[in-house]
Amino acid sequence: MGIDRRALLLSAGAVAVAGHAAAETRASVRPTPPLSSPSLFDTTPENQAVTYMRADRNGPARIILRGRRSAALAAHARPLDGLDYAFGGGRRSVDDYMRENRVSGLIILKRGEVALERYAMGLTPSGRWTGFSVAKPMTTTLAGAALAEGAIESLDDPAVRYVPALAGSAYAQVTIRNLMRLMSGVDWEEDVETSAGAGLAAVDAAARSGDRNALFRVMTERPRAAEQGAVFNYNTGEAYVLGEVIACATGKTLAGYMSEKIWAPMGAEADATWLTCASGGPELCGYGINATLRDYARFALFIAHDGVVGPRRILPQGWRDLAGQPDNPVTRNGFLEEGYPLGHGYMWWTMPTGADALPNHDAAFTAQGIHGQIMYINARESVVAMVTSAWREAWETPREMETYALLGEAVARLR
Repeated sequence: MGIDRRALLLSAGAVAVAGHAAAETRASVRPTPPLSSPSLFDTTPENQAVTYMRADRNGPARIILRGRRSAALAAHARPLDGLDYAFGGGRRSVDDYMRENRVSGLIILKRGEVALERYAMGLTPSGRWTGFSVAKPMTTTLAGAALAEGAIESLDDPAVRYVPALAGSAYAQVTIRNLMRLMSGVDWEEDVETSAGAGLAAVDAAARSGDRNALFRVMTERPRAAEQGAVFNYNTGEAYVLGEVIACATGKTLAGYMSEKIWAPMGAEADATWLTCASGGPELCGYGINATLRDYARFALFIAHDGVVGPRRILPQGWRDLAGQPDNPVTRNGFLEEGYPLGHGYMWWTMPTGADALPNHDAAFTAQGIHGQIMYINARESVVAMVTSAWREAWETPREMETYALLGEAVARLR
């Protein structure tokens, strides 16, 4: 049976974030500026953008500190200001793309230089935007950093080796590799409408509970549905379990570890934030990183460079190609859903290679977050990009494909 893409990509970013009560309605002859919603999931067309820009003000969050110096992003010698592209039987401009897809930010880098950078919907270069499930592969990247420094000995170690509290749960013997593949075999339904006690409804309740241990209990109470490594099942809670492994292995918070290993070394220009499960609790991992458009692009550049910053290697050699392509037949490109060409790596969505490649996207891969957040990495072409959006639906594959059409044209023009 095919996979329901809308349900598949309903990341925990769709879950209501614990926050303040809704603002009072103000009586006024003139309309007041939109106020952010206390829930990332429950927005209106008017307040959606401001809610995504203020996600870390509506609930507890931890700061991902920048370093002392930011890495400059120079302008590319061939800017893409007049870029247009073929889609839907005609040609469209960047203005068309941003307006019709409710895009708040678009940045394209070639060899680390900015070829195109645009903002809309109130977002500015200094403003943060929530990335929803873009946080998932950012979390697996931290597992790579822990592996490189020896805090994690092997990706084939069982999770319980690093998190003894998992003993007796369905996750105890699940390997780190199968957590990153989303192939634990643990029962889960990635649907916000699922009844309490299972799936995203349970994540929602845990996030709003104020109990820092609530999400851990949700995950450890899930039963087994299949053998690990046999079935792909998109599971936001799996990213959280992986985060617990990383935190226990390194003895650090994920935000702190991200700052130390990636954010500061890569030269982020601003602090980022990461939503947590209750004040002082663990990062939610499956969603909740909030960063500037340029710093998302710097992270993509870090991945494209295989985790090397200057003379320093932070990720294991070959990590980019290991994490950014399927390593299991179940998750191979074109197999997850009939008619959908992408596959799945270590929480990255992977594009076909060789004869099956999409035009100009051979071996590229993406991070995807609901409502149109797409981080794009094409190491072969030395192109990375970040798109932030406020789609009204959780996921719309035609909008995803239009994004690839625009980015593919950009790749071709920058050769």
